[in-house]
Amino acid sequence: MEKIVASARENAGPHGRGLTTGEPAQPRHRTWADVHAEALRIAGGLGSDLRLGSVVAILAADPGLIAPAVQAVWLGGGSVTMLHQPTPRTNLAHWAEDTLRVLKMIDARLVLLGPPFEQLTGVLEENGIAYRNLAELVVSDTRPLAEPVPVGEDATALLQLTSGSTAEPKAVRITHGNLYANLVAMVRAAELDAARDVAVSWLPLFHDMGMVGCLTVPMAIGMAAVKVTPADFLARPLLWPELISKYRGTVTAAPNFAYAIVGRRMARADDGAFDLSSLRFTLNGAEPIDPAAAQAFTDAGARFGLDPTCMVCAFGMAEATLAVSFAPLRRGLEVDVVDADALEQHRRADPVSTGTGRARRFALLGRPLPGLEVDVVDDSGARLGERQVGRLRIRGEAVTPGYLTVDGPLATQNADGWLDTGDEGYLVDGQVVICGRRKDVIIMGGRNIYPVDIERAACQVEGVRPGNAAAVRQDAGSRRERFAVVLESTLAGDEAAEKTLRKEVAARVVDAVGVRPSAVVVLPPGSLPKTPSGKLRRAATAALVPS
Repeated sequence: MEKIVASARENAGPHGRGLTTGEPAQPRHRTWADVHAEALRIAGGLGSDLRLGSVVAILAADPGLIAPAVQAVWLGGGSVTMLHQPTPRTNLAHWAEDTLRVLKMIDARLVLLGPPFEQLTGVLEENGIAYRNLAELVVSDTRPLAEPVPVGEDATALLQLTSGSTAEPKAVRITHGNLYANLVAMVRAAELDAARDVAVSWLPLFHDMGMVGCLTVPMAIGMAAVKVTPADFLARPLLWPELISKYRGTVTAAPNFAYAIVGRRMARADDGAFDLSSLRFTLNGAEPIDPAAAQAFTDAGARFGLDPTCMVCAFGMAEATLAVSFAPLRRGLEVDVVDADALEQHRRADPVSTGTGRARRFALLGRPLPGLEVDVVDDSGARLGERQVGRLRIRGEAVTPGYLTVDGPLATQNADGWLDTGDEGYLVDGQVVICGRRKDVIIMGGRNIYPVDIERAACQVEGVRPGNAAAVRQDAGSRRERFAVVLESTLAGDEAAEKTLRKEVAARVVDAVGVRPSAVVVLPPGSLPKTPSGKLRRAATAALVPS
């Protein structure tokens, strides 16, 4: 039996720990033994629809339905693909079209549907794709699966849809061996204790940090978990610290933007509104980390008992199953301050004192997890020394073997097992530092300008929606390369206010990077193109800049 399934079965014991869902309206707790029993029942109910090697797609909102469904597919010898869920601003016709492309790409013959996505049944029927009602399977009285179907560690466990910057679908093929290797490494690096720790999460289960880190890990080691949906969080962000307080959460995770939002709201909350003294591991990853936002969160949380050393900045990617590196525990946010000119012109991260000339501040992301290596190379593949900026590569047990694409399978690793992450960065004292995505770097006058610097500067201007500014390249690769800033603001549509906002943003950007944007485009809230997991789609954003 593959190790991840064996671990989940072994840890579904009589201890009473399990999964709590349904907050805030209808909280429901089920032990991991209950979840395992439901998984066996679902697998039994699927019968011949679930066979060795089956690719099963899941589309449901309730984590309480998703958890046993995922385990059921693994018990039955299949692999899981979590389909992206539409957001309130999603065009449902386009979403259905994209979903069908994904199902064809991964060769999924079965979809498990849960509320509120039954509306897709007609589309599936028209295209000859089988589906089953997940809510009905959970309560069915069919005979449970008698014995798990054994598969090898090289068999696919998860086809993780990527959230890249283009609309072209791609799935990372994560094997059972990858999944277990990364799980063991994360448990060790985070010092997780199933009997003591409680995970609290709102992250989407179609994203690797939510699916692997906040569901699979607790389920496999028998650790208590409280799970709500992204919609719950977005409707009321302070639900997150409320649930940490209520359930004495010790472990949580989120992208930087969420810490920025909640930090601002906690700063305005009443004394005694939360008790965050139980938190010991607060992971910050999945997008560029703004040290100022991370610091603002821990500062705001201090009034509610938050230990600032609980902040753990991390580097991860689906191609490594999830986690590549964690910053050292119990040290909190650590920042490397480097000379901006040396970084941009000479690709060196020379340390400087804060307040000395133009400086860049990067969060230190820790050493690679056990079983993983990280190095930095130049464009010719030659390995670079400490504080030299180049292409980050990873290698190890958790690195996945390849992708599924619309054009067929695609390998992720070179002949020596190295995977090019697509990130620019450097190493310092063995810790990883990421400067930005290589494809997004703006090259002007021999300087490498990172979009995140421009975006953070723009978001400092009053009237710009926090986290909703994008710097996009124009005339990339040419001698006249330039960039524009596209942002969201409630001032959109007010001609005079827009004019003032554009001037202020341009001035702030010039102060930050020394170059003026070719254009500043102001859009109403909800206009910036984003992936289903909330990342900016830069190629689509660039199309919004008038030519």
